[in-house]
Amino acid sequence: MNTATANRNNVNLHDVAIIGGGLVGASLALALQPAGLNVALVEPQPAAVTADGDWDSRIYAISPGNAAFLTRLGVWTRLDPQRVQRVETMVISGDRRDSRLQFSAYDAGLPELAYIVESSALQRAMLDMIAVEPGVCMLCPAQATGLAVMDDAARVTLADGSLLDAQLVVGTDGRDSLVRREAGIDAKISDYRQSGVVANFATEKPHHGSAFQWFFEDGILALLPLPGNRVSMVWSTSEEYTQTLLSLDAQALADRVAEASGGAVGMLQLMTPAAAFPLRLAKIARLVSARLALAGDAAHNVHPLAGQGVNLGFRDVRVLAEVLASRAPRQDCGDLALLRRYERARREDIAAIAMSTDALQKLFGSRSVLLSGVRNFGLGALNQLPVLKNLLIQHAVA
Repeated sequence: MNTATANRNNVNLHDVAIIGGGLVGASLALALQPAGLNVALVEPQPAAVTADGDWDSRIYAISPGNAAFLTRLGVWTRLDPQRVQRVETMVISGDRRDSRLQFSAYDAGLPELAYIVESSALQRAMLDMIAVEPGVCMLCPAQATGLAVMDDAARVTLADGSLLDAQLVVGTDGRDSLVRREAGIDAKISDYRQSGVVANFATEKPHHGSAFQWFFEDGILALLPLPGNRVSMVWSTSEEYTQTLLSLDAQALADRVAEASGGAVGMLQLMTPAAAFPLRLAKIARLVSARLALAGDAAHNVHPLAGQGVNLGFRDVRVLAEVLASRAPRQDCGDLALLRRYERARREDIAAIAMSTDALQKLFGSRSVLLSGVRNFGLGALNQLPVLKNLLIQHAVA
């Protein structure tokens, strides 16, 4: 990142420039509209289109708190309710038959633990709203290539040579964030040497709104309920086993997953081709600097075993939008003291999720006989402590 003097000839001016138009960036653009802010949203790739009737293999478990946030934005009501599945129970199994933990929305006095939603459906709903929102200037396809901070603005350079200035630039541009790199913000990366293998299946038996997760020595298998007799798989496993899974034909993969899941939902039939994405932990030194803020994967990468990645991102958005909306009259959006309020408010939540998911990944990834006994005993013991279970649920549904 470098500094520059202001030269506003032929430069687009905005209150906030958001670099990255995925779910986190798009939701932030919408969340800033009640405050009357002029927003530029920069995204290099047009949204992926899923053919009618097809199911997106990239799905998210959205917490009730974030579903309420998306409802306030007007996004949730744009989703087809026939493509949204409520999660009512969560069943977690260790690598021993007597090791089992179950969370129930009913027992916790909640209507649901989460909602399962396709990524493409959420993205389409947000972009449809942005298209008619006068306060958002959508630049797509547009690639940010540089960033300079001036006294009264930050300047973004785009690949076509055009410039845009904003009081505040927010990096929601993913795990390899240009904004983070240009700002010189350190990121401590820990490679899990694992991938998350995803695919959707039709099931022989109904799932009854249950999500399932199995911890094995060589990975973590999750089956998340989709509407009807369908589930979405996320299998976090070693790079070697990832290649094994990707090499299987449709029937062999379905049989492998059905066997690993102990027939929890019966026989399976592959609906979408398997795909994989690498897993890592990223601890970001700072969330803000002069006229800059980070949110979503640009601000944190966590293991997907708790399904908290995008939920953390939406909670970033909720706090940042609230901080900017509550600023004093005529206060600059890029004021560092203001941005530090956002950073302080987010640190504890991010650190707690990163630490807990990393600890669970290491605990269940160990082949130690001693740790095997500890982890399996821990699951069974926790299952007998309803107060503690409910505390965990209350955090997860926020």
